[in-house]
Amino acid sequence: MCGIFGIYSHEKSNIVKKVYYGLYALQHRGQEGAGIAVGNGKEIGFYKGLGLVPEVFSNKELQNLYGHIGVGHVRYSTTGRNTIENCQPFVVNSSFGKIAITHNGDIVNSKELKHELEKKGHIFVSTTDSEVIAQLLVRELLKNDDIITAVTNVTQKLNGAYSLLIIYDDTLIAIRDPNGFKPLCIGKDDGAYYFSSESCALDIVDVEFERDVAPGEMVVVDKNGLNTYKLPNAKEKASSCMFEYVYFARPDSVIDGVSVYEVRRNIGKILAREAPEEVDIVSPVPDSGIIFSQGYTEEAEVPYYEALIKNRYIGRTFILPTQEERDLAVRLKLNPVKYLLKDKKVMLIDDSIVRGTTSGKIMKMAKKAGAKKVHLRIGSPRIISPCFYGIDMATTKELIANSKTDEEIAEMIGADSVAYLSIEGLVEAIGRDDLCLACLNEEYPTDVSCKFECGNCKK
Repeated sequence: MCGIFGIYSHEKSNIVKKVYYGLYALQHRGQEGAGIAVGNGKEIGFYKGLGLVPEVFSNKELQNLYGHIGVGHVRYSTTGRNTIENCQPFVVNSSFGKIAITHNGDIVNSKELKHELEKKGHIFVSTTDSEVIAQLLVRELLKNDDIITAVTNVTQKLNGAYSLLIIYDDTLIAIRDPNGFKPLCIGKDDGAYYFSSESCALDIVDVEFERDVAPGEMVVVDKNGLNTYKLPNAKEKASSCMFEYVYFARPDSVIDGVSVYEVRRNIGKILAREAPEEVDIVSPVPDSGIIFSQGYTEEAEVPYYEALIKNRYIGRTFILPTQEERDLAVRLKLNPVKYLLKDKKVMLIDDSIVRGTTSGKIMKMAKKAGAKKVHLRIGSPRIISPCFYGIDMATTKELIANSKTDEEIAEMIGADSVAYLSIEGLVEAIGRDDLCLACLNEEYPTDVSCKFECGNCKK
């Protein structure tokens, strides 16, 4: 996941507070770390740390950052451990000055690229693929001091998902990879251009949405205004991540012209048509199942109730060493409303089943509360293969849908029935067919092979 946010102000005003608020609006995309880099055309100052945005930044840290160009990042780790060294933005020194980079996505060939750079003498301070991009850019600038040429050359070496924001000199550059895996949009007011992973962050800072950055597009903003360039390897057809619509993005966002809220409502309606069941109530597994459930109950004309209540104050890093404590954690996070469940046939709706362990505990909880029957419907198709483009998904062996039928899954987790949305239903709900569905059908848009046999591959 990860979220990135950037601003270029032509009025030379300090924009750090707006970057902060933009990151706050993108907090759902990453909770492990946050950082902001701000430039004034000559110097780049930055600060980053582990934790949520308001935990990392106080007024003191924000007051120490000043400039009219800024980029920020909230981290969700896929490549690299959760350490301060792996937090972004990455700010690197070069003979041309400092460069700041933020990255959302995953580079499939990062290990190979890093290995080649290390052979040429490059030293890395982190274990993330984002630093590989930064080091590649420094190397290209040594060959050609034109930033547009250098960035273009770097993108030709990258295989995978990347939405990037780069500060260089008095320039802000935004790039969306040729497949358009990860979202990136542009906002504008009278004196500035804004870039964000999601449109909801533009709403928060009260900026008008201008458009999405196109797959394979580089947008360059400097003192002369905004210019766009098409990357040489831009694809005819995008492969945008379907999980943005199903789970990642905030429902108040619009991605590539499609309302996330409307997609989730459509999913619920299609689920009701594809996998009907005679039940007394429909209830979401909060929070991800809420809008699916609203669509389902609309279509099926069954009462909607929130029969599972979520505790919103559970810590993010609940490290639980024993099975007893892990079971307790589920009960701390979710508690059933016994009054609603007792003697009822219940339809629970969630966004996915990955390993099945949490789903099993929820089924047990609902039945212990007195539910007569508990059916489970999933707002995404069966996940059968890992993601290599920025989702920290389980290995193939761990994915329950890879080796078990719906009936076997139902028996394993204690549900009376389990049914998933079909791939055709998902495409219909989103209303576009230029999607990456690799985790559902194993058809990867890029080569995901690796020449390193390190034993860490998700396969």
